[in-house]
Amino acid sequence: MAQNTATEKETGAVARTDSTLHSPQGRTSIADGVVQKIAGIATREVSGVHNLGTGSARVFGALRERIPGSGGPAITQGVAVEVGEKQAAIDLDIVVEYGVAIAQLATNIRHNVISSVERMTGLEVIEVNIAVDDIHLPGDEEPANAPTRVE
Repeated sequence: MAQNTATEKETGAVARTDSTLHSPQGRTSIADGVVQKIAGIATREVSGVHNLGTGSARVFGALRERIPGSGGPAITQGVAVEVGEKQAAIDLDIVVEYGVAIAQLATNIRHNVISSVERMTGLEVIEVNIAVDDIHLPGDEEPANAPTRVE
């Protein structure tokens, strides 16, 4: 019986020796953007995550959301990935809700991101690095009808 590494024990991931992305019938490649979107959605699904992205990225994203036809919020904001033939590494910049236990939140995010990416892509996620960039305090929201500089 093979022993799991410390990373596998922490994430619950199981090491694979073969890849479902390579077979005698052909090869499947996964674009970075696909992994970014899956990781972004999986991160936002975790209770306690307020937003993703650094301060400047969130400001730029808020402006982009106000422009008609811009496609709305960027799912990949705050998500960076490196994708190889069999593995992926993911970096997340997050804003947490005030009062949430950050260590437990990070564990929950890692679990959800790893299981989602591995299930959907067949890639082995070797690491999920999380940078907590800010904390969202109650009352920090901008009113929905706040005046804007442009119309």
